[in-house]
Amino acid sequence: MKVITILGARPQFVKAAMVSNIIRHYGELNEVIIHTGQHFDDQMSGIFFTDMNIPRSKYNLGIHSLSHAAMTGRQLERIEEILLEEKPDYVLVYGDTNSTLAGALAGAKLNIPVVHIEAGLRSFNKKMPEEINRVLTDHLSELLFVPTTSAVNNLESEGIQQDRIHLVGDVMYDAVLHFSHLAENSSTILSDLGLIDKEYILATVHRQGNTDSLKKLQNIFSSFSECSLPVVIPLHPRTKKKIEELDIHINGSVQIVEPVGYLDMLILEKNANKIATDSGGVQKEAYFFHVPCITLRDETEWIELVEIGANQIVGTDRGKITKALNGDVPAFSSSLDFGEGKTARKIVEIMYKNEIK
Repeated sequence: MKVITILGARPQFVKAAMVSNIIRHYGELNEVIIHTGQHFDDQMSGIFFTDMNIPRSKYNLGIHSLSHAAMTGRQLERIEEILLEEKPDYVLVYGDTNSTLAGALAGAKLNIPVVHIEAGLRSFNKKMPEEINRVLTDHLSELLFVPTTSAVNNLESEGIQQDRIHLVGDVMYDAVLHFSHLAENSSTILSDLGLIDKEYILATVHRQGNTDSLKKLQNIFSSFSECSLPVVIPLHPRTKKKIEELDIHINGSVQIVEPVGYLDMLILEKNANKIATDSGGVQKEAYFFHVPCITLRDETEWIELVEIGANQIVGTDRGKITKALNGDVPAFSSSLDFGEGKTARKIVEIMYKNEIK
């Protein structure tokens, strides 16, 4: 049984590290990885294959730095060619990127069953390209692996058949459990950056809705400069480019660093006082480490985290961001169920059993 896995962006490499490892040791399965090149910087993709022992991709399409339509279209064309040559039993996609949608479209149009990991998430904001990608991919998929009960409810409310939906937990939780001990033993990022445990704010900013707006970027970075603790930002290449284009002033208390590998990122997250981010994945990782999260968007696909007080949505309002950054560290429960760290195994077993029926 052959599985074609489509990867393109940093969060997908994290999830694939766990699932691909199970596939490799399953015996009856063969995986071929296509890297679309959506994240092409080595710090955004290449380092993950090294840090996390992900099998090297057989195909690297090198498609990046294009409009959403151009990127998705060119990825779709190339993926289709590979699927016709490889003739897989499944096309496996992760998350909500352009690579996700291109892979799902290519598989569905060739009548190859599509498997979607991290299905059912909804921000209910269709101005986000990721929301369009999620919804379409879910409706193209034959097997939908879902991390939370609210995601199950979203799919059922959209009329997706229950027998296609599998509540298995969160594969990113598998990764945090698996790699956090390795990170503790190998990462020197705190000493390298001169950081003290719980005496800094970690921030990430990369969403197009934020990076394409001068006002939003100014509000975000002005708020960071008003923080009582140092703010450390591993800067996404897109954000760096926009800051330079828009001539955004960055205060000296804001420490800009290059993108870091996954192991270093885990240490930065675990030891932060708070995390400010517009990333869905970082919101979850903050919760896994019991670190309060401030979301720099007007909504989140992880509404459970807001409901228990782990996540505070502030958008890009300068006053709200500053108040959240400088406020007391909130207490919240850690009662949410993201699985027991065995989600990847469950996914592979269900795929195999479904194929041999």
